[in-house]
Amino acid sequence: MPPSRSVLLVGEGNFSFSSSVCKLEPESGSSVTATCLQHQEEALRHEGAAANIQAIKDSGGTVLFEVDCTRLGECALLKGRVFDRVVFNFPHYGRKSGVKKNRELLKNFFLSCVEVLAEDGEVHVSLCNGQGGTPADRPKREWHNSWQVSAMAAEAHLVLSAVRPFESDSLPSYKTTGYRSQDKGFHVEKALLHVFSRSAPYTPAQTVQMEELVEGEKVHYNIPAELSDYAFRFLRSDSVHPVKLAQDFLLEGFAGRWPVSMKEEPLPFLTSAKRLRACRHAVDESQCYWIRLLQKEVASQVQGNDAARPSTKAPSTPTKADKARSKGAEGLQPRCCRDADLEAEGGVYTLRPSLVPQLEELRVSKEDIADGAQPGEEVGTSSEVAGNEEGEACEGCDGASSLLFGVSGVVFRSVPVSLWALPAFHELLLTGVFPLESEPINLILHELETLLSPYGVSIATDEAGLHLMAQPMGSIGRVFASDAAGGHRHVTVGASLNLDLLAVLLFSLPDWRLLWSHDPRFSKQFSLRPPPGTSFQPFSLYPESFSFDISFWTGPAWEERRFHAAVREAGRGTVEHAKLIDTFSHPDLSQTSYCYRLVYHSHTHALSHTQALRFHKQLEVLLTARLQVIIR
Repeated sequence: MPPSRSVLLVGEGNFSFSSSVCKLEPESGSSVTATCLQHQEEALRHEGAAANIQAIKDSGGTVLFEVDCTRLGECALLKGRVFDRVVFNFPHYGRKSGVKKNRELLKNFFLSCVEVLAEDGEVHVSLCNGQGGTPADRPKREWHNSWQVSAMAAEAHLVLSAVRPFESDSLPSYKTTGYRSQDKGFHVEKALLHVFSRSAPYTPAQTVQMEELVEGEKVHYNIPAELSDYAFRFLRSDSVHPVKLAQDFLLEGFAGRWPVSMKEEPLPFLTSAKRLRACRHAVDESQCYWIRLLQKEVASQVQGNDAARPSTKAPSTPTKADKARSKGAEGLQPRCCRDADLEAEGGVYTLRPSLVPQLEELRVSKEDIADGAQPGEEVGTSSEVAGNEEGEACEGCDGASSLLFGVSGVVFRSVPVSLWALPAFHELLLTGVFPLESEPINLILHELETLLSPYGVSIATDEAGLHLMAQPMGSIGRVFASDAAGGHRHVTVGASLNLDLLAVLLFSLPDWRLLWSHDPRFSKQFSLRPPPGTSFQPFSLYPESFSFDISFWTGPAWEERRFHAAVREAGRGTVEHAKLIDTFSHPDLSQTSYCYRLVYHSHTHALSHTQALRFHKQLEVLLTARLQVIIR
């Protein structure tokens, strides 16, 4: 136990555990408060209780009687106090109570103890083997026949941070008591200590008003609410975020053959439909988040630095005016570009689904600058990874280009909610011009396969081209070639990689959503820049999943993509999968009934049955208001 910590022990029987703690660490400076539910006279009937109580008091501890651990906030003697650790050893409802009553005891204890728990405090609960219902139990009980300790703690917004053996051997004076509410001991062999800590709070989904320079014009628009948690992840050069570590790993691997000149200037989130369609390697338009502008200023109105580079406003506390604009903003509803009339509307914009259009312009502009640059002059603002000097031929390149251009940033995809479908992720794009005879695609693929095959990545070919594949997520990248250039003697080759999925592979993350977590327990594990292959240690163990069905009638204007957007917004990112399980079209009415099964699961926040159901009810309200469906 660390020094100078305040510890509250509840549900004590003969006080032997509290006494042992005081004896083991008499010089630690820890403050121990031991409590029990019984009256003092009843507690003293336990064998050895009187001596243990005296030992606690002699060491400077406090003993309190008639303290109900399910109502700690109401205890007058604990008013105004907070504890670094709250301990409940072998809780039991009493006598021959079943699992339901003991679950209720645990839930009420957790809800009570957070009222006296320090912000960074821990809750320790010891249970006999099998009672907790987690995979740490050997053997593991069926979930319905266990006390479901992690699910009960989630009701109080606590996550299971660690499970370790209950070390009764280190407490020589500890003696169990209370078997079936009697002064009898019980077996604690293979018992487990469960450690809980507070979960980060859920952040409300809200639209974010943006302002940036797009193709010479300053535009104002809203980022849809379901993407508000995914818009602002900027990877500085000194960042130790695992996505940045994955990018550095790739660039350092390529540097041995080709130095990489990375663009450092921020790129606008918006791109025009016209620009997107001009790029033959962009993504399917059906996956685009189409945006209507709130305001646009012509280029002549843009002054100062705003005309030089995009200006993006980070999210802030919205004013009343912002809320009023957001409430009626049409930018909340992604719209399919197939129905758009570019001439009539003066241009249609989308949140960038890929960086390919920007990368092609970057490559052309840098080559133009490089052609006219004098020796020693810098070529644009870039960050070149260590390797051969720019412009020099590198050994083993087989006559290929000596320099790759690169860019990375968050891209957005309007995709159905499923386990490995990411609505936003960091894309890394690399491109270079190579002589045709050097077989550049094979060169790039060989380099990627050498770097990534130890992590389960393989090369696959299909109708869409060459893909980097990994299980269980599927495609994590692709390699493609543009039209031949320079009199058909050279070809432009590009590689697009999903850095989020790559980070999941490199660091054995259980869920890509962790990469958007602001929990310090996540970022702390990467503070020392661990090498790829270092396994992430979850700070939320064995999170429970919950399934709910939702069924509703729709009209002829039904759009499934808007349903998935509503699921992400209402579920605050906790919906892992939304699967259509049934449809029915009414023979007389122009209505169709859809039934979806939603799976709620979170590795980043405490998710209880109560919280999941609350999100599900919010989804019903949102669907009714926004999509005009009739909940069945």
